[in-house]
Amino acid sequence: MALDTDTPLNSLGFAKSPAETRVVVAMSGGVDSSVVAAVLADHGYDVVGVTLQLYDHGAALAKKGACCAGLDIHDARRVAEERGFPHYVLDYENIFKDAVIDEFADSYLAGATPVPCIRCNERVKFKDLLETARDLEADCMATGHYIQRKVGTRGAELHCAEDHARDQSYFLFSTTPEQLDFLRFPLGHLPSKAETRALAAKYGLSVADKPDSQDICFVPNGNYAAVIEKLRPDAAEPGEIVHADGRVLGQHDGIIHYTIGQRRGLGIGGLSDPLYVVRLDVDKRQVIVGPKELLATRTIPIREINWLGDVPLTSRLEWHISVKVRSTRPPRDAILRPLTETTATVELFDPEEGVSPGQACVFYETGGSRIFGGGWIWRG
Repeated sequence: MALDTDTPLNSLGFAKSPAETRVVVAMSGGVDSSVVAAVLADHGYDVVGVTLQLYDHGAALAKKGACCAGLDIHDARRVAEERGFPHYVLDYENIFKDAVIDEFADSYLAGATPVPCIRCNERVKFKDLLETARDLEADCMATGHYIQRKVGTRGAELHCAEDHARDQSYFLFSTTPEQLDFLRFPLGHLPSKAETRALAAKYGLSVADKPDSQDICFVPNGNYAAVIEKLRPDAAEPGEIVHADGRVLGQHDGIIHYTIGQRRGLGIGGLSDPLYVVRLDVDKRQVIVGPKELLATRTIPIREINWLGDVPLTSRLEWHISVKVRSTRPPRDAILRPLTETTATVELFDPEEGVSPGQACVFYETGGSRIFGGGWIWRG
């Protein structure tokens, strides 16, 4: 497996031998990070595996097969033993709860649709774990994310993965330039996940056939409402389902059971035309529904922007880029108009349906692979 081929002496870009290059590998217990650790160890690097224990099995609704739950910690440790490098487990439960889980619950209660995986990368893996890697005197930290780090004329750049079906750029837009200098993503250039599994088989890893994790790690079966009710027992307050024209159509058992763009399970059967959730009014405890055309959004307010361009965001009045407002949708052409260094408005060339506060808006080079950062969608 060739890693970065455009670096001077070793494949990770350091002017010394692999044996003199210490790499902390963030190991989730899955096949991707296990392959990264095994390959780097095979290439002679001084590998140190680190796994974060992010929650216990009961308090945060952990589930079998979820990232950094008990079984995965066991799997990561086993891979380290198989390949002969040290492995440590760090208890980050309190950090994860404060930085990720609590905000997830509070955002959901505020009518937003949060993306906790982004906050986990931003506030835990690429912040506290990265600092731990520095404390271990590592030269860099490697992860199993499908994204590419390339060195441009002005330093490290973030680029989409070669395999667009596996690309994780939407979840990594908040990676700062300083973090990018220290991070490495050895799987980003692979053409498919099949290549990763082939490498796992080649190295005889016990996780070679392990299924990919699904859903948010602390949300069993994608049931957000059940998690919120456990974390915030008084969250499910009843209220009205109201048509956008003001008509009261029914009652609901809590706004936490609804998301922007939802059509099914509204509890208002018997109507001739399909209706969608178009807005959530937390203060009035109302779920506002209406026809599909009310979901169309052209102008999106963005805040907490992390900018990865070569020149300052505010050095131009507008940027012609492409954006993603959901991880599963392709980038759309747009104009980014900065307001400050961290706030802007995005104007989509074609309206997007179901844009929701709490989701990320990620900026891409139009027609290219580079990521220029992104920010968080809010009400304005």
